[in-house]
Amino acid sequence: MMAELTVAEKLKNMFELQLIDSQIDEIQILKGELPIEVSDLEDDIAGLETRIKRLENQVSDLEDEVSKHMANINEANALIERYEKQMDNVKNNREYDALSKEIEMQRLEIQLSNKKIKTTREEVMKKDETLKATQDRLAAKQADLKTKKVELEQIIEKTDKDEKKLSALSNEAREKVEERLIRAYDKIRTSYRNGLAVVTVERDACGGCFNQIPPQMQLEIAQRKKIIACEHCGRILVDDLLVDEVKDKVEGVTIAD
Repeated sequence: MMAELTVAEKLKNMFELQLIDSQIDEIQILKGELPIEVSDLEDDIAGLETRIKRLENQVSDLEDEVSKHMANINEANALIERYEKQMDNVKNNREYDALSKEIEMQRLEIQLSNKKIKTTREEVMKKDETLKATQDRLAAKQADLKTKKVELEQIIEKTDKDEKKLSALSNEAREKVEERLIRAYDKIRTSYRNGLAVVTVERDACGGCFNQIPPQMQLEIAQRKKIIACEHCGRILVDDLLVDEVKDKVEGVTIAD
């Protein structure tokens, strides 16, 4: 069974973990919003590609409608021609009137088909305009994605080795901190954008929220007899000497080599 760590050792272990995690945070800052931007662009592109496919199908369906109406016109013209020839051989007015009505019906069918062709072609033009605009947007998004992917890949190439090494060191450092303190550390880290859970006293103030630390509390922090948190932000406070001791150790084993 491992011997109980002193408060000073616990503080050193927590600050060591903080230093390592802060280096990982710096790599994430270097990447910036690129991973999110790349993911968002990929989603946008997938959506635009789906829309383009849908528009292309709609245009194709509309063009099929135009072809169908054109076929109806050709069929109607053929019937008119046939009925007009039959009118040369009618035997009475009843047959003549019947053929005249058929011819009139086919002419109305042609008018209706022409009207539908005009309307459908107008729809095709609108769809084509929307399709062209969507294709332009897609091309712009694809170009943007290509640029951002190159940027991200270059950063990853430069930092991947360091990030993996730091992650391993972070895991090792976490093993040296008791579970209760790890839970507190993680909770504090996730509460602040800068990820600082363990900070030093700088110019008589908390290194996290910059509120003043009373002299008596500073003395207790330096004594390392108990774990002390900032009364304002809840961050764990350590003294300058401890910081120097841990920094010397961490800088010797992290990415500097």
